[in-house]
Amino acid sequence: MSKFLLSNNDDEVEFMPILPVNEDEEDDKTLLYPTEIPVLALRNTVLFPNVVIPITIGRDKSLKAVNDAYKGDKLIAVLAQKDVSVEEPVASDLVNVGTVAKIIKLIKMPDGGTTIILQGKQRFTLKKMLAEEPYFKAEIEYLTEEEVDNSNDFLALISGIKDIATEIIKLSPNIPSEASIILKNIEQPNFLINFVCGNLNSDVVEKQLLLEINNIKARAEQLMTFLNRELQFAKIKDQVTNKTRTEIDKQQRDYFLQQQMKSIKEELGGENGAEVNQMRKKAESKNWPEEAKKAFETGIEKLERMHPSTPDYSVVYNHLDLLLDLPWNEVTEDHYDLVKAKKILDNDHYGMDKIKDRILEHLAVLKLKGDMKSPILCFVGPPGIGKTSLGKSIAHALGRKYIRQSLGGLHDESEIRGHRKTYIGAMPGRIIQSIRKAKTSNPVMVLDELDKLGSDHRTDPSSALLEVLDPEQNSTFYDNYLELEYDLSKVLFIATANTLSTIQPALRDRLEIIDLSGYAIEEKVEIAKRHLVPKQKEIHGLSKVKINMSDSVLEKLTESYTRESGVRDLDRQIANIMRHLAKEYVLNNNKIKSTVTGADLTKILGLPKFNNELYKVANIPGVAVGLAWTYVGGDILFIEASVSEGKGELQLTGNLGQVMKESANAAFTFIKSNAKKINIDPAKISNSSIHVHVPEGATPKDGPSAGITMLTAITSALTGKKVKPYLAMTGEITLRGQVLPVGGIKEKVLAAKRSGMKEIVMCWMNEKDVNEIEPNYIQGLTFHYVKTMNQVLDIALFNS
Repeated sequence: MSKFLLSNNDDEVEFMPILPVNEDEEDDKTLLYPTEIPVLALRNTVLFPNVVIPITIGRDKSLKAVNDAYKGDKLIAVLAQKDVSVEEPVASDLVNVGTVAKIIKLIKMPDGGTTIILQGKQRFTLKKMLAEEPYFKAEIEYLTEEEVDNSNDFLALISGIKDIATEIIKLSPNIPSEASIILKNIEQPNFLINFVCGNLNSDVVEKQLLLEINNIKARAEQLMTFLNRELQFAKIKDQVTNKTRTEIDKQQRDYFLQQQMKSIKEELGGENGAEVNQMRKKAESKNWPEEAKKAFETGIEKLERMHPSTPDYSVVYNHLDLLLDLPWNEVTEDHYDLVKAKKILDNDHYGMDKIKDRILEHLAVLKLKGDMKSPILCFVGPPGIGKTSLGKSIAHALGRKYIRQSLGGLHDESEIRGHRKTYIGAMPGRIIQSIRKAKTSNPVMVLDELDKLGSDHRTDPSSALLEVLDPEQNSTFYDNYLELEYDLSKVLFIATANTLSTIQPALRDRLEIIDLSGYAIEEKVEIAKRHLVPKQKEIHGLSKVKINMSDSVLEKLTESYTRESGVRDLDRQIANIMRHLAKEYVLNNNKIKSTVTGADLTKILGLPKFNNELYKVANIPGVAVGLAWTYVGGDILFIEASVSEGKGELQLTGNLGQVMKESANAAFTFIKSNAKKINIDPAKISNSSIHVHVPEGATPKDGPSAGITMLTAITSALTGKKVKPYLAMTGEITLRGQVLPVGGIKEKVLAAKRSGMKEIVMCWMNEKDVNEIEPNYIQGLTFHYVKTMNQVLDIALFNS
């Protein structure tokens, strides 16, 4: 009996105790009950005889029925809905047994609504529904109440109902205490039963069941069953409420004490117990050096005494968090399977035998010794040959974590060594950050673009790298933010660079230099077949389409559309081809020509970008072909010399660097000093102006390796003899007439081969560099190894 509040929902009511009116029902004897009567549908309750309830009318149909009934005899039949969720019920939605009620009062509410007060009169059963519009109207048959049995059993049952209902009222805080007074004042048993039934906290189905029971004793017994159940529920609810109230009181007490503790802590120190405990728990399982452990204990004690709102709290917290995250003595296990490692390296990269052997040697030593200070390898070579990706393959082969650090443009020493943690926004250096991210102390760390480190007047990051990249020092690497020494000796550092000339000498001394020269045509063709073509097919959605590119087509693509040491541009050209094929495949309904021919290259990529015919023959005296090294690999270089009337001066053009200009002056001086020996009239030199030009004037050129080429071009112009065709040369000269060795031999030789040269002149000391080139790549080339400039002239001019 907990529903005692009036609801404003459409035609539904929840009871509140109203003192019964006319309990003796004397006026019922004078009422004339019609058999055809308007019907009012109630949504969520059942009206019992003699019970008074208020109802707020919401439906238009219900309002019309109430108004018509109120104008007449004020009697209306009340039926409950079977389903309370139905908004607009029809005849089939109503039950068959209900109560005829008298409208005691009709009240117009200020908000425009209508409220009526009904008093149940007599039960009835529905014979048939006469109309549904404009409101329900039905033919009914009245049910007579059975005589009350005044036996002791029945009276005890009535007393029990009163007692249980009274107890439920006491246990239910939402029911006013006046409800128990109403119960005590009800004397008639049938009215008591109906009143309690109407106020029972049950659903419509159970109330309807009680209404349909004709026998008053049977109705009382069923009501007793429902009341006992509700009493048990009320007791349980009361117990839960009392327990919850007790817990809430305890929580309020605890909250009050915690607030007091918080105030005390605000006076004495910070409120950070949970964070500190979590850090201590994490530190218990940490395997770290004694120095790190001491630093952590000192920091955590300091953190406990600090309040979170203080500025230094986050500084100390972040420092301790770094100490906990660093993998001090945690390493990944190396894979010592040399056969498997070799297979991985071979699959990932074609060629590069020298580097692969070096990695396998490192693995072999690790397997035998168990541990060693990792060397600092530095891969030097032109761009696009796979230096960075080789580092990833090494990590894969070793079974280590892979980290890449780009050093290009880095000009702040703090990026390497970290900032003092007292600075705002201070962070550890990139090396420590990478170790923290890798969660292991022995990753493979690639320091990319080492030659492009910057510097300013305040700091020099390359000097900060001296400690990092020294196997004898990096076991005690000191980071300014960490303020502790960290062992980097287990890290396998791999540096990459395009040239050694811009690397600080002290830093270069700490590196194990491994030169990576450019690829030969044959190597590029093989790389394209194994890696580039399958990769671009996958990228462009053609992995399941059969596409054949023969070696000859790939060779033409490499020679005519690319000019590089690496394979980046070749990769781009293959991507252009795959894009074109993807378009054709879609336009032609998934049909495509499976073989790419040389004619297709012209159709897709246009006319060849590079033509080697220009380099093959020098038709006039004074033109010699030199070999040059550029950042993209080797290239062919024309050097032209012209003689005109003058006073023995030398003019140089072609955007030449200082070293190259000095080489030209040295060649000219040698010719003047040895004019008679090389059959040149000294008077001709004195009365002539020599102009040396190197084409592609917009491109800067420098270096000593064009010395013998300039000597040959000037001598050819003065003697009128043509330079031997299909001949290229490279080498530095001295005033004594010696030829000195130069670098970049493999790139230069491969460039000569690409350009169709047949003979190459170079210093005898460069023979060892030629021997390192795969013999298959230099078939058809004849090498002349010389010691003096006279030998150069004999080969290039006098024996041509």
